[in-house]
Amino acid sequence: MPAQQTPALKAPLTVEFPFTRSLGPVQSAFLTGLRHRTLLGVRTISGQVLFPPTEYDPATADELRDLVEVAPTGTVTTWAWNPAPRPFQPLDTPFAWVLVKLDGADTAVLHALDAPGPEQLRSGMRVRVRWAQERTGAITDIACFEPYESDNDHQVGPHSGEFEDPVTLFTAPARLDYTYTPGRAPTDYLAALADHRIVGERCPSCRKVYVPPRGACPTCGIATAEQVEVGPRGTVTTFCIVNIKAKNLDIEVPYVYAHIALDGADLALHGRIAGIPYDQVRMGLRVEPVWSGDARYPDHYRPTGEPDADYDAFKELI
Repeated sequence: MPAQQTPALKAPLTVEFPFTRSLGPVQSAFLTGLRHRTLLGVRTISGQVLFPPTEYDPATADELRDLVEVAPTGTVTTWAWNPAPRPFQPLDTPFAWVLVKLDGADTAVLHALDAPGPEQLRSGMRVRVRWAQERTGAITDIACFEPYESDNDHQVGPHSGEFEDPVTLFTAPARLDYTYTPGRAPTDYLAALADHRIVGERCPSCRKVYVPPRGACPTCGIATAEQVEVGPRGTVTTFCIVNIKAKNLDIEVPYVYAHIALDGADLALHGRIAGIPYDQVRMGLRVEPVWSGDARYPDHYRPTGEPDADYDAFKELI
């Protein structure tokens, strides 16, 4: 049957992978120093001072431990104007990304410079650190840099790296926000799911039916347009047991995620298996989707009670 024209969907999506790492002596001293408005670099065997500090010399791989306090003033080596700041960037008004070589350091640090406009910027201009009002032991303790006309008036030199209540753990919130537009074929697929139907598209060359459809055959590279309703029942081809609870996911562990070959499809999709103890899920298990309330997509798949499928019936879809 020909594909129906469905208005294209779009939705804001966030991909976030926060992780916590333990800190060695150099990074612990560096982050704790920021909390105390102290900037610590590290000296290499050749005598260079690296800021931010690293635990190993990038040129020789030697272990580094010789901490050096550098000044909160420095010189811009290069810059780029940012006229439209994005969410979660250091400033919410136009600013410049700059590389700043702090006085006492031999390398530059990337950060934001609060400047009235690009016409005030130049390589070689003098700047200083603007500290955050509340500091927690993170690079964001440096709120930004700001123009500063005076020379260095800060004492620099060796530092023990010892502070009270040192920072020993650090959580990095890696995050990406974007708007996703799935395109014509996935839009039709999602619209059908809202009606409790599962549709794929058939390749006009190899005749394989792909679910979810992407608008083109991944094997032949030919556009697909013929919609084919598949399933809703299918066969578990392979699976994994999840033992680690995901943040913001209200599912008790352990649970099972499986690849499911829907009847009439030539590509397995993945889904959660429920309604059966996790240690009884097996290859060949026959399952069907379960929609919860007004959900637009199946919440999980459950056993149908049919006999298991023969291995030869799904071995090409593993």
